[in-house]
Amino acid sequence: MRAVVVLSGGLDSACAAAMLRGKELYGITFSYGQKGSREVPAARRMAKKLGMAGHKVADIGFMKSLYGSSNALTGGGVGVPGTFDYSIVVPARNAVFLSIAAAWAFSIGAGLVAYGAHSGDRPYPDCRPSFARRFGAALNAAESDGVRDGLRRRIEVWSPYMDGITKEELLRRGARRLGDAVFGTWSCYRGGRLHCGRCESCANRRGAFEAAGIRDRTRYAA
Repeated sequence: MRAVVVLSGGLDSACAAAMLRGKELYGITFSYGQKGSREVPAARRMAKKLGMAGHKVADIGFMKSLYGSSNALTGGGVGVPGTFDYSIVVPARNAVFLSIAAAWAFSIGAGLVAYGAHSGDRPYPDCRPSFARRFGAALNAAESDGVRDGLRRRIEVWSPYMDGITKEELLRRGARRLGDAVFGTWSCYRGGRLHCGRCESCANRRGAFEAAGIRDRTRYAA
């Protein structure tokens, strides 16, 4: 089966893609004006490591102008917090990403669209299984006539969260396939040369390695 994976370049998406071993994988990465732009080259590395059949980087940088100061990940004047705060929720981000990924999936006959949400992502509404199921239904409704007539393949939207998988378990499973390449993923919300070690995402990354019992070889600035 073909599968389209939203591949951010971060730990979760790379490990989710690694879990889909055996499928013909197509990765899509979004450049949406995020401060953590080092995600994009990390995603390219992960796509090669995973032997993806195709990988696209979609430049949707215009989204930054739409988001304005609504969130800390794209807003220039908004500070990035060290713990969860709603300022790090980018409005409808996964809905935007999954819509584009699904358009590609329908076009190439892929039956699965995957993204890296896990059970620790509950604070984010567009990571929850209820969202994924409903959005998957909406996407299939958008192509219902094509599916009915056999011109399109019905898709399933899947995430590790939908199977109750935690971040540390996702990391364990992904690391078994990725090996040391897992340390080449990029999680930091800031755009420095190294992971800042202070933002909420860096804290979650550190915690996942510790909980998974894997020595963290990520280089942090602090």
